[in-house]
Amino acid sequence: MRHITLVLAALTLAAGLAPATAQTMRTSQGDLSVSPVLTGLEQPWAVGFLPDGGILVTLREGRLLLLPPDATEARDVADVPRVFAQGQGGLLDVVVARDFAQSREIFLSYAKPMQAGAGTALAVARLSEDGTRLESVRDIWVQPRPTGGGRHFGSRIVEALDGTLFVTIGDRGQDEEAQNLSNAKGTVVRVNRDGSVPADNPRWEASDALPEIYSFGHRNAQGAALDLEGNLWVSEHGARGGDEVNRVRAGANYGWPVIAYGRHYSGRQIGVGTEKEGMEQPDYYWDPSMAPSGTMIYSGRLWPEWAGHIFVGALQHDYIARLGPQGGRLAELEQLQSKETARVRDVREAPDGTIWFLSVNEGTLFRIAPEGG
Repeated sequence: MRHITLVLAALTLAAGLAPATAQTMRTSQGDLSVSPVLTGLEQPWAVGFLPDGGILVTLREGRLLLLPPDATEARDVADVPRVFAQGQGGLLDVVVARDFAQSREIFLSYAKPMQAGAGTALAVARLSEDGTRLESVRDIWVQPRPTGGGRHFGSRIVEALDGTLFVTIGDRGQDEEAQNLSNAKGTVVRVNRDGSVPADNPRWEASDALPEIYSFGHRNAQGAALDLEGNLWVSEHGARGGDEVNRVRAGANYGWPVIAYGRHYSGRQIGVGTEKEGMEQPDYYWDPSMAPSGTMIYSGRLWPEWAGHIFVGALQHDYIARLGPQGGRLAELEQLQSKETARVRDVREAPDGTIWFLSVNEGTLFRIAPEGG
């Protein structure tokens, strides 16, 4: 087990001390500081913020870490669900419930081992008062028809403004299934907090369609966030090219694998090309790929000019993309890049407006803040 350490200087900011280990990142908002918070992380996947200043981090192997606000090192939280930690599977996203101060609940997504393979699951649990274990762990939703192999679990969770929960589900490497509404592969699912289906979910014509499906035709969305008006956006992997950012609309078909930008890894054309009636066009796409992962839409709290802009971590090319409006369309306006942005898995805004990200290659949780802040 790798030793996980807290970089003390990076968490003394509340006391006004500048982090001695901070590096400089040049951006359109001037020079910003990039400070390590936790190091020694093995395959980190997601970060969440507790109201008391504590920090949660998931590791894909199946560990949930808690860094209490007054602690000098992170500790393991016990009683995490057993995960299928193969390929891209494992313990994946973590979201702190909006009412955590009252409920102490968190949401987890993970690759759930089942008799016929594995599938994406969405769970809820209560963090114990002392933060040492999870209590009342239960699955809210489990992907039907589990599949062998370790590809494309999707797995980002978003708590909507109305309290419903979105979770992205990858196609599990079975392209054509993203157009099949009977199994949830390649979809965005929306459920109530108790796992029931919201009354205003789309009504599908197919008799065997799963009512929890909100949209379909996705390949593998590993980033998801609400914009400032409460609309859901996802970032998703293409094949060889064709990574996409999409605003998700109820009942919409996003085309995979019938239409796509980019090509199969073999070089063959994907489906019928880039357009087909009844299928959505991406709001933005990359070709060649940058392998999008964690996604955040910024409030503008510290940097007002970035309000409403979409930040997407890149697992290739080692940067954080900033997307915003340009000429009436969504465009990549900037690449936030430094030696710390090596294979970025997650990007989140903290309650104070700072931007935090997880680097897989560095095995580190970083914090971006104004210089001297």
